[in-house]
Amino acid sequence: MFKEMLDNVRIKKPLIHNITNYVTVNDVANMVLACGASPIMADDENEVAEITSICTGLNINIGTLNSRTILSMKKAGQKANELSHPVLLDPVGVGASQLRTKTAFELIDNVSFSVIRGNISEIKVLAYRQGSVHGVDANVEDAVSEENLDNCIAFIKKFAQQVQAIVAVTGAIDLVSDGTTCYVIRNGTKEMSAITGTGCQLSALTTAFICANQNHILEATAAAVCTMGLAGEIAQTKMQDHEGNASYRNRIIDAVYHMTGDVLAKGAKYEIR
Repeated sequence: MFKEMLDNVRIKKPLIHNITNYVTVNDVANMVLACGASPIMADDENEVAEITSICTGLNINIGTLNSRTILSMKKAGQKANELSHPVLLDPVGVGASQLRTKTAFELIDNVSFSVIRGNISEIKVLAYRQGSVHGVDANVEDAVSEENLDNCIAFIKKFAQQVQAIVAVTGAIDLVSDGTTCYVIRNGTKEMSAITGTGCQLSALTTAFICANQNHILEATAAAVCTMGLAGEIAQTKMQDHEGNASYRNRIIDAVYHMTGDVLAKGAKYEIR
């Protein structure tokens, strides 16, 4: 099925509206292009509803919030809901400040999200409506591991049921659940954490996948997560001794660009729990 998920993105070429953070906006656009979709970036409140209406889906990322874009996110999200377009939330750094946390809760309360994707610490803040994170990275003590895997799966399933959305937790082990089924994914490399924006890119990539596969959003989300992780693995094999994280970032985007459905189907490492 994952082969079909990627093939559908290439065939349908969905137009994705990204309200994302300015640290990674260029990489996000390039990742959307690499997978075969088309990106558009608009965050002014006077045009976001109009832009959303011509797109297939919406990716909201709170990484660089300001008072102007918060209103834009709400307007765009509500317009997407009105049109029954898929919407993804990436709650970057929720728990790091009162503004981020308050905004994330307001978005969840006012917009119906198809997918919520974050690291385990961010998802715990959303689930418990309290807690904090160290910057935008997951707290070490929260990390999903083989030892706590069963508990983490149960937690993610419960939260997915609570928010009535697909929840994707990414880290060393990735979890994707609709509240009943959970994909446990083991693609990726530890070096991917040394690149700013791999999570932002994944959120945009996931939005493209769910837009092209709207009848299979759980499977499409899992396929996107596997695609990103596998791209990291492929990119790692291409690295030269003199290259660092900037080269690695570009090689990951290139790996997605050259990814085929057959390569994804063969390289995806997951189990269903």
